[in-house]
Amino acid sequence: MSYVLAVLEQRDGSLRKISHEVVTGARRLADALGGEVHALVLGAGAVSGTEAAGRFGADKVITATNAGFAQYAPEGYARAVAERAKAGGYGAVVLAASAQGKDLAPRVAAKLGAPLAADITDLAVEGGAVVVTRPVYAGKALLKVKVTAAPVVVSLRPNVFTPVERPKAGVAESNAVAGDGGRVVVRGIKAAAGGTLDVAEAPIVVSGGRGLKEPANFKLLEELARAFGGKAAVGASRAVVDAGWRPHGDQVGQTGKTVSPSLYIAVGISGAIQHLAGMRTAKVIVAINKDKDAPIFKVADYGIVGDLFEIVPKLTEEIRKLNG
Repeated sequence: MSYVLAVLEQRDGSLRKISHEVVTGARRLADALGGEVHALVLGAGAVSGTEAAGRFGADKVITATNAGFAQYAPEGYARAVAERAKAGGYGAVVLAASAQGKDLAPRVAAKLGAPLAADITDLAVEGGAVVVTRPVYAGKALLKVKVTAAPVVVSLRPNVFTPVERPKAGVAESNAVAGDGGRVVVRGIKAAAGGTLDVAEAPIVVSGGRGLKEPANFKLLEELARAFGGKAAVGASRAVVDAGWRPHGDQVGQTGKTVSPSLYIAVGISGAIQHLAGMRTAKVIVAINKDKDAPIFKVADYGIVGDLFEIVPKLTEEIRKLNG
């Protein structure tokens, strides 16, 4: 029997939704290994929303408290997670491949002397060993790796592991962690204006490219995003970001953010390989482009060839009608 440690994320004392995906992935591993899922969240005190971890499959929810854990503290977090992993003898440690997870996972793996499988899109167990899958070569191929060492540290690509409710006891446990957050201190996190969704976490992403002609025309995409009732974020191609039309935080692509939303709408984006690498794992892709030979149509589930300045307003109007 091998237990799995799911490392959850909190911000401002509240559990982040991405943690539900982590618990779901950890539950899949634990079921195959015949063990339990222990969810670990680090914070300065009690973290709201941790009870949901039990609903998504955690047998135990552990809150590790330290005054230095109010904000993400790289050294302190890595030390606390590694110590818990060693003490519990876990066979696997599961994190999110979020901005925080991409920094934390390799630190934890280094402290444990364990292999790291990062940004994975699927995981399973074969012959008692963890098998992971991740996109390679800008998403053109899938790499399948069997990890025979234990423990193994894995980070899950956001928006790929759909949260599944598998209610467990969710026994709560709280422990104080000695020491401090380490040499690096995060003073604060600057949130997007007006509570705007991050493209890496939004279930729907509407992205624009040079086909919009000028930055002012991104208002068309912003209106389309609003029509989805707060579920959509506005993204952009690298060319648009390099031109200064949109902030770098909106960039989708190999040198920007990797997104896997339920719905991705590409407007005026030709579909260069750099951009496709960041969004081709979206569940449904809709492309709007006047060039019928644009590469984006090769990965799109639905394609509309035409003038985006005519199509997008009509699409926005219809979505508003559907949402009442």
